[in-house]
Amino acid sequence: MPHYLGIDVGTSAVKAILVDERQTTIAEADASLQVSRPQNLWSEQDPEAWWQAVQASLDQLHAKDAAALADVRAVGLSGQMHGAVLLDAANRPLRPAILWNDGRSFKEAQELATEHPNLARDMGVLPMPGFTAPKLVWLARHEPETFRTVRKVILPKDYIRLKLTGAIVTEMSDAAGTWWLDEAKRDWSNEALAATGLTRDHMAGLVEGSQASGTVRPTIARQWNMRSDVVVAGGAGDAAAGAVGLGAIRDGAAFISLGTSGQLLVTTENYSPAPEALVHSFCHALPGRWFQMAAMLNGASCLAWAATLLKRDIGDLLRETEAAYRRPSGVLFLPYLAGERTPHNDPHARGVFFGLSPDTQQTDVAQAVLEGVAYSFADAKQALEQAGTPLTQAGIIGGGSKSQFWTKIFASVLNIPIVRYQGSDKGPAFGAARLARLAVTGEAPEEVCTAPAILETIGPDPRLVELYQPRIQAFRSLYRALKPEFARS
Repeated sequence: MPHYLGIDVGTSAVKAILVDERQTTIAEADASLQVSRPQNLWSEQDPEAWWQAVQASLDQLHAKDAAALADVRAVGLSGQMHGAVLLDAANRPLRPAILWNDGRSFKEAQELATEHPNLARDMGVLPMPGFTAPKLVWLARHEPETFRTVRKVILPKDYIRLKLTGAIVTEMSDAAGTWWLDEAKRDWSNEALAATGLTRDHMAGLVEGSQASGTVRPTIARQWNMRSDVVVAGGAGDAAAGAVGLGAIRDGAAFISLGTSGQLLVTTENYSPAPEALVHSFCHALPGRWFQMAAMLNGASCLAWAATLLKRDIGDLLRETEAAYRRPSGVLFLPYLAGERTPHNDPHARGVFFGLSPDTQQTDVAQAVLEGVAYSFADAKQALEQAGTPLTQAGIIGGGSKSQFWTKIFASVLNIPIVRYQGSDKGPAFGAARLARLAVTGEAPEEVCTAPAILETIGPDPRLVELYQPRIQAFRSLYRALKPEFARS
């Protein structure tokens, strides 16, 4: 029986999943990653650490089911978007990769927006410091020797592709987040590249996510006793891969991704840019499809941070918080630990607790974190509505989707039904495995990329919807009041 392998290069971990032709999960593996923050606003990782984590994950899969791994026909890659992996002439990293949640290039992003205002609609969004293009402008200004040595700029998952196949290739959905891709034409923009001092020669080759990008090198295949003809598919950026895994490939399909970061994504059959709303309009991982997305830099990672701060197990803290829950918390939490993208485009924003008192308990703090993240998604929903994309229902995926309690909060804050799916926490790795299958079988995407079985649909609680409205407004007012202070800090 043929098997397919999906590998997701996340920020906190590499995840790998083996599925069979019935799309049943045969084995899973993961290996943790660390982020380096050597200076304020900086966020970096060593690309070799990704490769080591991929190798560790493959070792785990081999130990769990060597026979299934040996019968893998194709590999799909997913990964954190926007990261700048800078290669020299020998395809070696010149420095640590600059990640999606790195805010150092905020001035360069502002300059690109001012000097090239016509490009935003072609690129799908205004330039923001998390994107790849402003990072290269920063590099040319602050590390000019490194900039002059750069021969290729690739994305995180594509460094793993380079290791697996020797090919320098990316695909449309990940390229979409660089601010160098003409989204409508699905091709690199000469004008955007020139604005950042680069040319097409610096870019990877382009394929669609469901197309082949190369085959696994013989030395790699032998290391894990894999076939000699294993295809590596184009794959997808993590947001698009999550959509593929959830079956969100038809016009209007919407979902919440609640992982390290957060996304609210709606698939569209046409390219519909809305840069004025700070909504991302990007190519999907499948041909002839796009999506609109509100992207938040802080998601379930906020809960992990709070649990660490309180020295608590996340599961225990969630259970206690749910048991104590009666109404919206009197404590507000701004979840901007790593700055924010939609709707603020503010790398200086930071996390804030407001309303603490001598009576505040750990469960009050935890509830405020859960609600603060949900309030940021209310801002995201508003941004999509301003872009002409109203939401009436959404699925939910990612690690945060495992919490029914958190999903209930989301449903009432957003005032829409939210669908939880079986296995929804597999997310991007599962979508990558589906793209791997499409690359070798040529099946219609609609036949493979179906929605998982529904676990439950959680509707909004009318009482809580009413109670949450003034808290959402207070949340927004708090950010507005503190924005000048963030800029000065």
